[in-house]
Amino acid sequence: MRSATVFMLLVFWVSSPWAANDGTYDYPFDDTFVATVVGTPSPFRAELPDKIPVKTDSLTIFEDREVPEIFWYTDEFKYSYAVQDGPAPLVFIIAGTGGSHAGSSTQMLARAFYQAGFHIVALSSPTYENFVVSASSTSIPGHAFGDAEDLYRAMERIWGELKGDTEVTGFYVTGYSLGGFNAAFVTWLDEQKQIFNFRKALLINPPWRLYSSLSLLDRMIENIPGGVDNFPRFFQKLVRGLTEVYKKADRVDLGEDALYAAYEALDLKDEQLAALIGVVFRIASSNMAFTSDVMTNFGYIKPKNLRLTKNTSLAKYNQVGVRLGFTDYFHDYFYPYYKALDPSVTREQLIELMSLATIEEYLRENEKIEVMHNENDLILAPGEIDNFRRVFGARARIYPKGGHLGNMEFRDNIGRLISVLKQ
Repeated sequence: MRSATVFMLLVFWVSSPWAANDGTYDYPFDDTFVATVVGTPSPFRAELPDKIPVKTDSLTIFEDREVPEIFWYTDEFKYSYAVQDGPAPLVFIIAGTGGSHAGSSTQMLARAFYQAGFHIVALSSPTYENFVVSASSTSIPGHAFGDAEDLYRAMERIWGELKGDTEVTGFYVTGYSLGGFNAAFVTWLDEQKQIFNFRKALLINPPWRLYSSLSLLDRMIENIPGGVDNFPRFFQKLVRGLTEVYKKADRVDLGEDALYAAYEALDLKDEQLAALIGVVFRIASSNMAFTSDVMTNFGYIKPKNLRLTKNTSLAKYNQVGVRLGFTDYFHDYFYPYYKALDPSVTREQLIELMSLATIEEYLRENEKIEVMHNENDLILAPGEIDNFRRVFGARARIYPKGGHLGNMEFRDNIGRLISVLKQ
């Protein structure tokens, strides 16, 4: 999650490892909540081009899929790409939770890699609406191996579209947050399929155990004064406060600098910042669950067999959705689906399957996979950061601060991620 993403989601809802702890790492925020929400102020960012020749395209993944009328606008799988003038390596970039191929964080990485000489292909998260509708084989995101299969299928199809006009000297994959987690399993899958034979994979701030991270994010919404029952009031207060800041600004700018100004003006405390993070991820989980439910006709948020049209008001489904977090999705929807497929599976087994520990031996032994993480990342349970040190060893760069993705645009971090894939 990045600060620009935070504000855009709010607006949308209304309408021994390397450790940089020697004193030389000058990312400006020590507080994990501030770093996560505010990100990297402009004086500390890497110098990247404002624009690259990025194009958006779409393709049909499942020819026989019947898409509900309410999703008429997103029936084809969308992705973005930019190619160099001559031969170059190609990097696939996988977005984080609820993230789009066109989102600010995904496109920031695209600009960084393109500037460094890579062809780029940007992919939405398997939890993003368009992916759930058009590219997920089950339309029920969250299964580590199933999502990897879906991403890999999309990558193959995209490469099939590009290879006639694009000369590639090698393939790479990266992702941030949940996208980093996905990238690990995609790389594992590629070892078997050997379509791309990725030369390097870089995991940026991934969760270790998906259920643990989602539980932490769900609990952040408890920081709303009065709890989830006051979600609408808290949400409107945030939007009003941010709106006032923007009215006083010289120009409208939905980027990180503007949110930094809003953070300073509103004087938000840690618990309020935690609530803001919880709100953003609750919106992401609500959108994901609703989209999946409509696609499968499960009856989780929408009544079973109720047909929604493009003119149907979604207000009452939004009200239900914001009360349901990622863990609710797991227990009441995700687990029953997989339990029906395999009656012997338990909740605990499925929870443990959704973890990097499932492929730990592969990650430990595969020198081409590296990780960048932060000591104070708020999506990690106590002690989980040590798993990255233990498994990746010298292939883990653990920064002392940065929260969750707050330092991804920091000049040192951009330099590091480029150097990893240039090795």
